[in-house]
Amino acid sequence: MGGNKYCAAMTKRRWRGLAAAAWVLVAVACSAVMHWTMRRESMDRAEERLVSMCEERARMLQEQFGVTVNHVHAIAILIATFNYDKSPSAIDQDTFAKYTARTSFERPLLNGVAYAQRVFHHEREMFESQQGWIMNTMQREPAPPQVEYAPVIFSQDTVSYLARIDMMSGEEDRENILRARTTGKAVLTNPFRLLGSNHLGVVLTFAVYRPDLPADASVEQRVEATIGYLGGAFDVESLVENLLSKLAGNQDIVVNVYDVTNASEAMVLYGPSSSDERVPFLHVSMLDFGDPFRRHEMRYRQKLPMQWSAITNPLGTFVIWMLLGYSIAAAYSRYDKVTEDCRKMEELKTQAEAADVAKSQFLATVSHEIRTPMNGVLGMLDMLLGTDLTMTQKDYAQTAQMCGRALITLINDVLDRAKIEAGKLELEAVPFDLRSLMDDVISLFSSKSREKCIELAVFVCDNVPKDVLGDPWRFRQILTNLVGNAVKFTERGHVFVRVCLADNSNMEAGQVLNGAMNGKDGRVDSTTNGAFNTLSGFEAADRRNSWQYFKMLLSDKESLLDDLEGTNSDQSDSDHVTLAISIEDTGVGIPLQAQDRVFTPFMQADSSTSRNYGGTGIGLSISKCLAELMGGQISFVSRPFVGSTFTFSTTLKRSYKDISVDSSRSLLEALPTAFKGMKAILIDGRPVRSAVTRYHLKRLGIIVQVVNNMSAVVKAFPGQNGATVSREKATILFIESDFWRPETDVQLLNHLREHKNRQLSDGHKVVLLVTSEADKDKYGSIFDIVMCKPIRASMIASSIQQLLKVEMPERRNNHNRPSFLRSLLVGKNILVVDDNKVNLRVAAAALKKYGANVSCVESGKDAISLLQPPHCFDACFMDVQMPEMDGFEATRQIRQTEMRVNEERKNKLVLIEGSTFVEYHLPVLAMTADVIQATYEKCIKSGMDGYVSKPFDEEQLYQAVSRLIVGTTDSTV
Repeated sequence: MGGNKYCAAMTKRRWRGLAAAAWVLVAVACSAVMHWTMRRESMDRAEERLVSMCEERARMLQEQFGVTVNHVHAIAILIATFNYDKSPSAIDQDTFAKYTARTSFERPLLNGVAYAQRVFHHEREMFESQQGWIMNTMQREPAPPQVEYAPVIFSQDTVSYLARIDMMSGEEDRENILRARTTGKAVLTNPFRLLGSNHLGVVLTFAVYRPDLPADASVEQRVEATIGYLGGAFDVESLVENLLSKLAGNQDIVVNVYDVTNASEAMVLYGPSSSDERVPFLHVSMLDFGDPFRRHEMRYRQKLPMQWSAITNPLGTFVIWMLLGYSIAAAYSRYDKVTEDCRKMEELKTQAEAADVAKSQFLATVSHEIRTPMNGVLGMLDMLLGTDLTMTQKDYAQTAQMCGRALITLINDVLDRAKIEAGKLELEAVPFDLRSLMDDVISLFSSKSREKCIELAVFVCDNVPKDVLGDPWRFRQILTNLVGNAVKFTERGHVFVRVCLADNSNMEAGQVLNGAMNGKDGRVDSTTNGAFNTLSGFEAADRRNSWQYFKMLLSDKESLLDDLEGTNSDQSDSDHVTLAISIEDTGVGIPLQAQDRVFTPFMQADSSTSRNYGGTGIGLSISKCLAELMGGQISFVSRPFVGSTFTFSTTLKRSYKDISVDSSRSLLEALPTAFKGMKAILIDGRPVRSAVTRYHLKRLGIIVQVVNNMSAVVKAFPGQNGATVSREKATILFIESDFWRPETDVQLLNHLREHKNRQLSDGHKVVLLVTSEADKDKYGSIFDIVMCKPIRASMIASSIQQLLKVEMPERRNNHNRPSFLRSLLVGKNILVVDDNKVNLRVAAAALKKYGANVSCVESGKDAISLLQPPHCFDACFMDVQMPEMDGFEATRQIRQTEMRVNEERKNKLVLIEGSTFVEYHLPVLAMTADVIQATYEKCIKSGMDGYVSKPFDEEQLYQAVSRLIVGTTDSTV
């Protein structure tokens, strides 16, 4: 038995050995076949590449030579035009030497150019007498008598040794000269070593004819019209080395250029003189240098590559075959490990999904807990705005409300970042007043700018639409981030926000880029006193934002109107408008090493920035993402210790709906029209700042005249002859504080006092514009009113109303704003459910303002008890996060109760013919501070009909009520 097992084992081992040997033989055979196939294909491709490369290099060589010949021909025409038959000649040796030296870059392959004049024997004596020298041979001996001569009279400095030499004294040169003038083409000599470079080269000879030589001249006519000869030393080695450096640098390729005029004795112009006949690949390209007598060719030889593939390919293939068998065996051992890894990955996926859900729930909870008290603050402010307030009080309340909304926006930054990362951030499309929104953003930072005594201003070009369709909250969020950063990092100078059409911005910036860049040379954009022509006089980072550029955006320039009429015609016809918004500051700037990480989340420029200025570093990251979502992009230009200019673009739609009469109005009412036609004088020597002030006054309908000094204003008042400023209806005089000098403007000061004492009845008032609150007390006794910047149209209207006692239009009754919303809610019974008493009070007040009968409860259980059918309520506003029973569960139980009651009533009435069935379905609107998409989806899933986020305003209320309350007369079955 043992012997049989041994024999079986030996047989099995023998068969395994035979199988292994067969496997090895098959692997070796496959490797050998693969090697020879690949070797043959590689050699064929190498030969094709060589032929293609050689032909291309030969063509380039001929083209380079042709360009040089053309430039020599151009010199010949120049000599024939300005030297022949001119007394005196327009060309002398110095002129020729300077011209050829300056144009030598056009003939990089010529060492130099020389011109030899044709002189007959009977002209020799007179020629030598005129030139003041005797013609010499190449050996510097006097030229022997002959029929004609070709002495060199003009030469480039590099070949000045040819001067006075008779080129006809040399046999080969004489032969070339005779051939050149009979053929009319450039001819070449035999190769020789050039002086200086010691490279092989040839002499290029070109005949110069009289200008009147016809194009189809015969040989005799060409000989007779010859006036001289132009020649140059042609460096063949440099030409070939320049064009074939890459090819010649490859040791596997050998390049030779031959002169094969004498086929039996080919002369080498480039390359090794001895050729290796063992090189298998040979290709010959003919070269045509324009000389029909001379023949040249370029020969390429490529050596065989090293035969490493004969070893590596079979060995590599053999190893692959061996590894293939090993891989098959190893695959089974890997199977269990892969299965285990898949199981672990599934567990990690489940954990990640659970973490994502927990994160969303955490964000929803944090959002609700923070936004809930803010709902009370903003709600009370809204109730305050509904009372009778003066314009100043209303402006303060509106500013506070804007600050609260800005705080809500900042709270949402982290939520926005989470939405962006999840790809769930969606933009709205609602109409809004762009200019009012810009004023609102500026008002948020007015106190900070006054504290720092910096200029803060906004300017919107006239051709920007008043009302646009887009997402005003996200647009405002970008502006708040950028303007807030600008104010925070600016301690002197200004922060300037400018809005214009993107097409105009690109067009005008291109016009001034080469000559009117701010701070470029200190002359173009600076004023007479050395300050820069910017808003505050400080230098700005983006040199393109100069006064030269800004004044092109002003619509009252006739030249600009002509330009805009042509350039904006396409965009005016489109429903879309692309805006370019730039925020310019003169702050500390961004260090160069930190500029590449400006838009990185939670990153500051450096560690000191976080300590000195604060901030999370997330604002710019969110702004960049929002700008890209709105179809634009954001960029910046920053110079340390000069400032920064951030520019972002966005694409919006034109809104053809008048927001001022729309029910969903903005927080700020329309600007008053009582000041339309009023005239004012503005004294400001800074063009940019005066344009901004004029922009705000023009929005109120005030006609503004700008002057830059006090003397012009003095002439505008009575008793002054030759007045330059119109006084008609000029009721208000605006003066910038830095242009008011009491110690020097004595005449104006006395005139103002006389005006206040004797002509108060005329209504002339003087307003001083300052940047600091401290200046109000300083100048309050001199001026009628001191207005602290930043100025806004609404603030100017309020100040002028108090100053001139202008009667403003009567305010609309709160109960009629909007009247349609009141018509929907008047007499309706509405139940408000919220566990927060302040929110209950706010919601009840908002609904009662429109005539609704409001009942309030503080829990979901109380709401269910009141909403048991039949009940008298027309709608329910339900908070979603409440103790004991949240709004979702309460709504689900309300819907279940309605379904049960509807089913019972339907069964009772189904047998009664002609009976009608009134189905119970109470509109339920969710009230929550959660602003994530998951909350909205959960509201709809639980049976709610709508969604109102806290804090909600009239617009949300109108949209929700108009959708659900209209037609609540129950459906009939």
